[in-house]
Order: sequence, then structure tokens, then C-alpha cells
Amino acid sequence: MSIDTPTAPVQDRPKRIIAIDVVRGIALIAMASYHFTWDLEFFGYTDPGLTAVGWWKIYARCIASTFLFLVGVSLYLAHGRQIRWPGFWRRFAMVAVAAIAISLVTRIATPNGFVFFGILHEIALASLLALLFLRLPALLTLLVAAIVIAAPFYLRSATFDHPALWWVGLSATNPRSNDYVPVFPWFGAVLAGIAATTLASTSGVLTRLAGLTPGRWANPLVFIGRHSLAFYLIHQPLLFGCIWLFSQVMPAQVETREVTFLKECQVSCEQSRDTEFCASYCVCMLDTMEGEASLDRLYSGDPSPEWKAHLSDLAGTCTAKAESTMMEGGQQ
Repeated sequence: MSIDTPTAPVQDRPKRIIAIDVVRGIALIAMASYHFTWDLEFFGYTDPGLTAVGWWKIYARCIASTFLFLVGVSLYLAHGRQIRWPGFWRRFAMVAVAAIAISLVTRIATPNGFVFFGILHEIALASLLALLFLRLPALLTLLVAAIVIAAPFYLRSATFDHPALWWVGLSATNPRSNDYVPVFPWFGAVLAGIAATTLASTSGVLTRLAGLTPGRWANPLVFIGRHSLAFYLIHQPLLFGCIWLFSQVMPAQVETREVTFLKECQVSCEQSRDTEFCASYCVCMLDTMEGEASLDRLYSGDPSPEWKAHLSDLAGTCTAKAESTMMEGGQQ
């Protein structure tokens, strides 16, 4: 004879929202396309500075914002009701170890622009900080997100110029790095993701999204979206290695450092001034630095306040000289 014993009902696991995996997969493909262009620039197949200005710069920021927004979405979906500590710490450790590995590798490969606080570092720290916001009202979280995003426009200070504080993101001048994603303003995107998912949960949007079933075309995107960390770690070495192999067969045209400087300066300058002014300004900058033998110091990425102040003074002098030259040309 057996006696039935009552058991607590087993709560069904929330249905995985495939649409989020698809969006994450699209963001990963976009990131790979940006890195491919960056690699082409690194090996000299495109104009210097191409990916750091204009639409490419906006493209990169949109990709990073999407990733961090999805971090907030995923945190809420996984831990919004109750923080599952074993899973959280396991994921945190994976991201943190990957971030440290990237810092070590880039320190060796590209010491002048190594990644000391890139997007993986930001994801690791933001995941910890975001736990404080999982159960707060969505509007309060959105307000804090807006403050975090706006902070660099109003709170920059030389106090944060010390390398130990670069991760904050409020330095008077951004440090040199191939991937710099500090807490301010980027933590704001994570908070926005949490707030949006909180609102979507209470309004029933998440339930409707969970019911969407994209066709087979989305399978590759879903796959890489579910293995985003592996894709992130693998794709760039693969792309970089392929372009390096190609460069051994068909190397890009070699240009002197002076020509490279002029091109980078011209591209950057033309974001705010006209071509004629920028040509005069960049020649002035190059001639002056060559005259004082400081071009090596520029490319070494000297972070000292004294050097930054000198560059600022030099830029002011060359700006005045270029404007004077244009005025004289207009009067003739």
C-alpha cells in the first residue's frame, strides 16, 4: 500500500525569447563587420582613422549600445524575480576572465592602444552594479540611466585623469585605447535595458515576444546569439589572422608615418572644419612636431597632463595660424 504525499508545484521555467537571441546575433554580425574594417585599416588597406570618425564611429557606438542594452534585458529575465547566484557568478567569472585575457593579449600585441577597460570589462562591472536596480521602479531606473549617460557632458574633471580612474569615464581627456567602454556613459545603456524589460514584463510585451517563432533563416543568428561570448572571443583573432595572411601575399602600400599622420589629422579635423582649413592646420601640426622631435611622443600615447597641455597649446597655435592663412588668402 502506498501513500501519496503532496509535493510543491513545480514552477515552469520562463520560455526563452528567441527574438532576443536574433537581435543579439544581428549585433554580433554588425560588430564583426566593424572589426573587419578596423583590421583593414590596421593593415593599411583603408585610410587611417576611418573607423574612429563619422558614420563608422556612430555605427560602433550603436553596436556597443545594443550589446549593453541586451545585457540589461538578459539580467532582468534571468534574475528579475530572484537572483540565481550560482548561475550569476558562473557567467560573471567567464566574462571577467575573458576581459582580463583581452587586456593581456592586447597589452602585448598593441601596447600603445591596449584594451584596459573594454566592453567585456564594462559588462562584468555593470552586471554587478545592475543587481541594485532589478527591483526598482522602471521610471526611477530610466532616470538614473539618463543621468549616467549625460554625466560625461557635465562632470568631466582632471581629477579622473589618473590611470587608476580611467574606468570611470569622466577624465578631462579620453585615454588612448582600441576599445574604451567606461562606466559613464555606457552603464546607462544597461540600465535602459533593465527599465525597458521591466515595463515590457508588466505590460505583457514579453509574453507576446515569447510567442514569436522566426523561420529557419534565423537559426544561424539564434546560434551565435546564444553563444555570444564564444563568438566575441573567436571572431576577431580569426578575422585578424585572415587579413594578416592576405597581407603576406598582397601587402598594402607602405606609407611613411608623416603621411599617415596627415591623413589621420585630416579625417579627424574635417568632422568640424572645412577641407582647406584642415589641410593648413594639419601641416602646421606636423611641421611643429617634427621641428621639436615630438612625433615619437605622440605615437607612444604619452598620457601625462604636461604632454596633453602641450598638445592643446600646439592645436591652438596651429588653429590661429590656419585661420590667419585663410583670411589672407580671401583678401587677395
